[in-house]
Amino acid sequence: MTQFFNKIRNYTTIIFVIAISVSCITTKTLTIEIPQQSKNELPQSIQSLTLVNRTVDSSFSNLDTDSLQKLFYLQNFNYDTIINDIQASDTTLKALGELLFESGRYDFVIPENRFLEFNRNLFLNEEMPWNEVKEICDIYNTDAVLSLDYFRTLVSTDYRKESFYDAGRDGFAWASFAEMKISYEALFRVYDPVQEKVIIREFIRDTVIWEDVAGTTSELFEQFTPVKTALSEVGIAIALDFSDKISTTWHRSYRKLFVSGDENIKNAAPFAENNEWETAMALWKETLENTSSKTVKSRAEFNIAVAYELQGEIDEAIAWALKSYETMYRQITYDYLEILKRRKYTLKRQSR
Repeated sequence: MTQFFNKIRNYTTIIFVIAISVSCITTKTLTIEIPQQSKNELPQSIQSLTLVNRTVDSSFSNLDTDSLQKLFYLQNFNYDTIINDIQASDTTLKALGELLFESGRYDFVIPENRFLEFNRNLFLNEEMPWNEVKEICDIYNTDAVLSLDYFRTLVSTDYRKESFYDAGRDGFAWASFAEMKISYEALFRVYDPVQEKVIIREFIRDTVIWEDVAGTTSELFEQFTPVKTALSEVGIAIALDFSDKISTTWHRSYRKLFVSGDENIKNAAPFAENNEWETAMALWKETLENTSSKTVKSRAEFNIAVAYELQGEIDEAIAWALKSYETMYRQITYDYLEILKRRKYTLKRQSR
């Protein structure tokens, strides 16, 4: 678990923003992002992934935006068809890599030659041979292969003109409506070369809908999302869906920090704002050595607890919050201890 927090700290130290900045205040509120591990997160032995695409065959094409749009205009934008778009499939892979990296949990490689050959049975692609998995991991020095093994998009469009009552004009007018639905299916597999085992098989299915209305047809389609763009947006939606299933997500929460009591507590606030925790903690600990005030001491101890939590040291945070509570009772300290206990319980469950 310490290694996990170290990776987060190296990537983007738990972010917080000073939300209250009025003078003569005792505390400031920190807005922080708390990492939440997925139930399906990969084993800690897998820290890096090579992402490959095993979906593109002769049924795929890469028409440009205008050419693809023309296909639908020729059908008066009333058309249902399967479109296997290379760009949409590749967008899924690229977006997924960025999302996995931004989670702070995985490193990734997307090879230039990422479109691999594959064999297909009646419905789905066959699994990748283990000698190929091992070769890829050796070449790119990664722990596992994450493969997009199935990708299908069904595009359905609808265009119509309808009359409606315009109260402003006290009469009927015409409006143009357009709707586009893209139903998608995707299969991801994660291949572990050490165990020679597919450790994740995730089939994703959903529909994305675009709708718009305008006074004229030309105005409507000037602002309506092109089919090509929509397919790429679907690729991003698939990546978001799968990333949430295997990587760390971030949830917004809030913490208090004392910013008054003595000069050290006041001077430490800017360092805490910049994530310079060692400098801030040195000032708070100096306060502990020099003050005889229980009020000031308990504030410094409380701040040290917050600093340890935001560095991933939950046990140290609890120890210092208890010191603050024992030095002087405050409701804020009691509430914070309850938060820390819940966080420790959550982290313990995630580490099993």
